[in-house]
Amino acid sequence: MCRACPRLVAWREEVAVVKRKSFADQPYWGRPATGLGAESAGIFIVGLAPAAHGANRTGRVFTGDRSGDFLFAALHRAGLANQEVCVDAADGMQLIGTRMAAAVRCAPPGNAPTPAERATCAPWLQAEWRLVGPSVRVVIALGGFAWRAALELVGDRPKPAPKFGHGATAQLTSSFGPVTLLGCFHPSQQNTFTGRLTPAMLDDIFTTAKHLVAQADGNEPDRS
Repeated sequence: MCRACPRLVAWREEVAVVKRKSFADQPYWGRPATGLGAESAGIFIVGLAPAAHGANRTGRVFTGDRSGDFLFAALHRAGLANQEVCVDAADGMQLIGTRMAAAVRCAPPGNAPTPAERATCAPWLQAEWRLVGPSVRVVIALGGFAWRAALELVGDRPKPAPKFGHGATAQLTSSFGPVTLLGCFHPSQQNTFTGRLTPAMLDDIFTTAKHLVAQADGNEPDRS
């Protein structure tokens, strides 16, 4: 088990002992959260980091918090998940043609990992990429932090580096072939409660991603 980032290790383990009152009777994972989804996937979603009482509790990325509720509901509507419920790691959730992982695998204080922690954790994200990269046509970055992680992950990229924005796209060349990077606001409560990211906006991202995958695989005509 990785202990490379002292600040993150201390926080993930403290939270797992102190717990939140509403989860006081539950065991906490308190360790790094690995990726989730198909090993052969057209879409690869890169998130920020586990939530202290979400994935750090349940042991599954984006599971057990409201950000995950929002995200998995949209994946289900798009036909990219078999269900919208994401309560714990044993609830039967399966992703369809999709894999997701966090740029940083341990819960950070204040939900704010540092660029140095992202760099330290990069080999784990690279391992996910080696697993799924050959089939990936679209990488969705949830937020600017994940956008930077994805740019560093995929490989050759335009200069200057493409800027993040909701709906922003960048055409990249990975060691496995061409990939479209697609930006999406992170489904944090700050974004979803204020309407900065709405269900319709997230639905549009997944619809676009599915179209790009089908187009890249020759299953849909180019509508541009």
